[in-house]
Amino acid sequence: MADKIKELLEKNGQMIIDGSMSTALEQMGANLNCNLWTARALVDTPELVKKVHTDYFKAGADCGITCSYQATIPGLMENGFTHDEAAEIVANSVKLFLEAREEWWNAEGKAQGRVYPLCLAGIGPYGAYLADGSEYRGNYGVSDEALRTFHKERMEILWNAGADILLIETQPSLQEALIEAEIAEEMGADYWISFSCKDGHHIHEGNTIAECARVLSENHPGLKMVGVNCSKPEHIVSLIRDIKQETNLPVGVYPNSGDIYDPTTKTWEKVGGGASFEENALSYFEAGADAVGGCCTTTCTHIEQVVKARDAFRAQAVSTKDKNER
Repeated sequence: MADKIKELLEKNGQMIIDGSMSTALEQMGANLNCNLWTARALVDTPELVKKVHTDYFKAGADCGITCSYQATIPGLMENGFTHDEAAEIVANSVKLFLEAREEWWNAEGKAQGRVYPLCLAGIGPYGAYLADGSEYRGNYGVSDEALRTFHKERMEILWNAGADILLIETQPSLQEALIEAEIAEEMGADYWISFSCKDGHHIHEGNTIAECARVLSENHPGLKMVGVNCSKPEHIVSLIRDIKQETNLPVGVYPNSGDIYDPTTKTWEKVGGGASFEENALSYFEAGADAVGGCCTTTCTHIEQVVKARDAFRAQAVSTKDKNER
């Protein structure tokens, strides 16, 4: 199987990840105030999901994440859907992405000389299904077998629907990530694991990000990228450096915009001051990130800033090369 991430990075140097699905949907008027969160839009407003993908392509994204983070078989069935209906909704998250990609590619992407965007099937942790902020805590108190059963069917559905990469994201737990990695390896699927972190060195359950990178780098041939998402922008540089000390795998990061989440009210508090998203993104590229994008409360504007940061990073590299050759 071709390593699509490696191919894209070899062609493009660095990769731009898209931004938040939830924020974009809310700005378009979608109501996400339920325990299905963005998965509700797959049922109520699929046309808006497609538009979000298209808008991020236009903003410069080289890959995008399907609207499946909180689309789980148990979660959908608890909201009145049959098993078969739930499976179809999960698969439709990939279908909508593929449709948006093909339409954008034929309309403008190919003519602009852009890379063909990768479809990343978003797979949230068990904590996302709980819909109580547990993805920022971990330690769910469920068995490994329960976690395996929870993840396996969804991962199979997303892969069989045509995703390029299984994006196992916002993981607060190394143990849960290892279970999902095992499932992906059994499937023969390419995958990327991204952790949610509580500071500049640790994931939420307490393991260091360095340990996570080291353990995952061993005996996981299907793992094509490792990184961090849904974490504070100011923690990302040290996290990148820690990861790169333990693995040669590409590193992908997509932090939140910097706002602070309150899981009780399910709202975000804006935080002013500090570096711009563009300045932060440039520091991530400089620290060695191969892919950069945005998570919660980021929009197309943030992704446009990441594109500018990549351009600035490339310009710096050219300038340094010229100086060294003189």
